[in-house]
Amino acid sequence: MPASGAVTRSTLSRQIADALRDEVLAGRLEAGREFTVKQIAEQYGVSATPVREALVDLCAQGLLDSDQHRGFRVHQYSVDDYRRMVEARMLVVDGIFRRRATALPCPPQGPEPGVGVALVSVRRRGEAAARAARAGDLDVLIGYDIRYWHELGRLVAANDHLADFLHRLRVQAWVFSVPHLRSERDLLGWLWSGHVDLVDAVTRGDADAALAVVRAYNAHSLEWADRLEAPERRGGA
Repeated sequence: MPASGAVTRSTLSRQIADALRDEVLAGRLEAGREFTVKQIAEQYGVSATPVREALVDLCAQGLLDSDQHRGFRVHQYSVDDYRRMVEARMLVVDGIFRRRATALPCPPQGPEPGVGVALVSVRRRGEAAARAARAGDLDVLIGYDIRYWHELGRLVAANDHLADFLHRLRVQAWVFSVPHLRSERDLLGWLWSGHVDLVDAVTRGDADAALAVVRAYNAHSLEWADRLEAPERRGGA
């Protein structure tokens, strides 16, 4: 019985953490927002223990800050933070694809059956993400994009530690980006939609093409960061 209760509490904690993460990603829990364990427990109608575990987990992911006296606060990322996220992503992904012999899970003659099935799933998520990006549907895009990159990262990196690191960066980058994108006049011009090109390059086992897609995307991200800091941005241009 105790073991079953522990599993139940752990599952509940993950569910609360996922729900709160989605709230942050959607911008409904905005940067700087403060709340307590008691408030969240009352909101979800649960005890304080799984809520506290969930909030501590989100702090470890870099989404919340903990204050001993005031509770928890949604972390506020700066443009410099975002730029460093992109630079970290560039370094890790470059390193993965530069290991040409082992970088991609697909040999020239095509992927193994199990890998092929996984890539089909990733491609479908990529197609859905690209459609959402072209339509400017942020809510749909975020969900598909995060799952796309997490699954592709596990396949390409073949290293769960690297994949989890890239996943955390991805979530943090979206937390920073969402408020800015919702006020962006040229939204469609700044939403990346190259998901299918990237997974197709991986499916072919073409590390050079995959790296080119990712580098172009990172350059696009850094250009957007520069735009956020441009003086005309303050005028709403």
